[in-house]
Amino acid sequence: MSRTRYKIYDNAYPHFLTCTTVGWAPIFTRPETVQIVLDSLIYLGEHHEFDLFGFVILDNHLHFIAVASDLGSAIRRFKSFTARNIIDLLISKNAKPILRQLNFYKKQHKKDQDYQLWQEGSHPQMIQNDEMMWQKLEYIHYNPVKRGYVDDPLHWRYSSARNYAGQPGLLPVVTSW
Repeated sequence: MSRTRYKIYDNAYPHFLTCTTVGWAPIFTRPETVQIVLDSLIYLGEHHEFDLFGFVILDNHLHFIAVASDLGSAIRRFKSFTARNIIDLLISKNAKPILRQLNFYKKQHKKDQDYQLWQEGSHPQMIQNDEMMWQKLEYIHYNPVKRGYVDDPLHWRYSSARNYAGQPGLLPVVTSW
């Protein structure tokens, strides 16, 4: 399968994106690592780098829907910033088992670093209409239910499901589009 399928062709449209840790490492089981991701998403929104429409953070990956004038660049900055800060946190906590995993799965051409947090790419899928937006939001919000973590999407703390139910969420998201 060609990688061209996963390109951002039109920045005017929101895109459904997935960021996965290398080796599906369970990085987001620690509240501190999740907070780094949340803080980065807040920063990107507050600095008008993108609008966030929905998100979910699970133990080894996250999904979100966003739009930006240069979404590819915003995602690269997001992944770089979160990787550096999470790896620094893991080093400071002496989390040797997970660091060994991040070293083991590091791509060989990445000679300037000891660890790699994110798999390459984010598999952007352009949201072309309201029906597709609702389908992707439902997928995002029901991901923790499907995995058996909760029985109701509103019970998963690290998701925008509460925002869409009119309840306070952890992050501001754009619910009208």
